[in-house]
Amino acid sequence: MPRVEIEVPEHLETRITQMIEQGEFVDRKEAVEELLSTGIKAFKTGGGIDDGEPGYEEDGMMGHEDEYVF
Repeated sequence: MPRVEIEVPEHLETRITQMIEQGEFVDRKEAVEELLSTGIKAFKTGGGIDDGEPGYEEDGMMGHEDEYVF
């Protein structure tokens, strides 16, 4: 499986940690994989740009400048 390194804002890291502690995910790897997968599915069905080419809007998925909303 390919490895990807990302930087996330502190509030997202805190929320992921809380979700793991609450038992929603077994570990960080599972949490990130599931949250990314869910976000991609939401993007595809939520009216993202569909010009035949895969890509992302310049200002994030939901119009936010610095983060993606899942």
